[in-house]
Amino acid sequence: MIRTFGTGSVCALLLTQGSKYATCRAAHHSGSFDVAVVGGGIVGLASARELILRHPNLTFTLLEKEKELSLHQTGHNSGVIHSGIYYTPGSLKAQLCVRGAMLTYQYCQKKGVPYKKCGKLIVALEREEIPRLKALYERGQVNNVQDLRLIDAKAIREKEPYCRGIMALDSPNTGIVDWRLVALTYGKDFQEAGGTVITDFEASDIKVAAESPAGNAEGLKYPIIIHSSQGEEVRCRFVLTCGGLYADRLSEISGCSSEPRIVPFRGDYLVLKPEKNYLVRGNIYPVPNPRFPFLGFHFTPRMDGSVWLGPNAVLAFKREGYKLFDFDTQDFVNAVSYRGLQRLVMKNIAYGMGEIYRGVFTSAQVKNLQKFIPELSPSDVLRGPSGVRAQALDAEGNLVDDFVFDGGKGELGSRILHVRNAPSPAASSSLAIAEMIADELEKRFQL
Repeated sequence: MIRTFGTGSVCALLLTQGSKYATCRAAHHSGSFDVAVVGGGIVGLASARELILRHPNLTFTLLEKEKELSLHQTGHNSGVIHSGIYYTPGSLKAQLCVRGAMLTYQYCQKKGVPYKKCGKLIVALEREEIPRLKALYERGQVNNVQDLRLIDAKAIREKEPYCRGIMALDSPNTGIVDWRLVALTYGKDFQEAGGTVITDFEASDIKVAAESPAGNAEGLKYPIIIHSSQGEEVRCRFVLTCGGLYADRLSEISGCSSEPRIVPFRGDYLVLKPEKNYLVRGNIYPVPNPRFPFLGFHFTPRMDGSVWLGPNAVLAFKREGYKLFDFDTQDFVNAVSYRGLQRLVMKNIAYGMGEIYRGVFTSAQVKNLQKFIPELSPSDVLRGPSGVRAQALDAEGNLVDDFVFDGGKGELGSRILHVRNAPSPAASSSLAIAEMIADELEKRFQL
């Protein structure tokens, strides 16, 4: 006999006036669906929404292991709507980010989700950075990022009176938004279209049913069984996983490759004291250094009026570990025993030690930020929140920089699609990613 939804709850999203985020309430449900989407972050929710809008005659469910949706990467990011400047022309990241940003602004306007086009300056401090800055401008032009311009020191001060630099790339269409609110609005759309959201359901096994359920006249119409860690089951015809920090493990439990491996990197932010928020108007970023794997510290205004500074990037000892001493033995051993991480560390050991040092000593982090805003002092900042990034690594220690899909072989492989890597800027690109994923599912599963 199938035991269904013992402690898992079917979530009805309530986005009412005066309520910023969704809550859950009981709703009627059944245990079999045409398509199950595993993972309630922004990519999973956007994909579920896109699929049900395209195929209203099919039944869909979204499974999330937490009691609420979008608590992890979606709920712990900087809140920036990226415009698509950085990414290699012709790459999926470039195409999806530019289209995704456009779709995001249209969606927020239509749904009444607050956002701000506060812009971004990528600021060169030294003359040696100017060729890289100009190359970014040219790249942005090729990627069709709108309204980019190079500005001089005087124009920098006009836009950011407290920022110093000799040249900057001005991106006025970069914005900010509460990405968790956006994701939950996707979820509301999904449910209003007839989708079922089931929270508190941690997928622990995905397999093909050996036989049809007793008394089920539909036979093996729903041949895939998704088991939860608490002994519950959901049956479906097809599965899409958007597991974020657990993308590799979801792939492994269905018999697919363990690579690319997800290695968690924690980013710690500082926050300006409220009386110092006047120092920053929009996003201020450094010119990326190609020798280092991450973008570096930046200044990011938030929708609530606060300003975040950072983040650094250090290995997290737990995949969902947002505090310095959060530790999980399995996560730690999996990360440090992986040849890919070992090679990445050896290639970037000085950079990594610097990130750890700046994470421990606030004054060291502020010293870097003072290069852009000299008026900033250690007494102006407080320790802020942290986020954990799901960084996909290959065995050679290379950051996997584009999207990776995996399905596997056999009967199960023909009915499952794993989103193995949806790298930053996945939130900015989420609606465009959802279109691509829906196209891929339609092709593979002939929906």
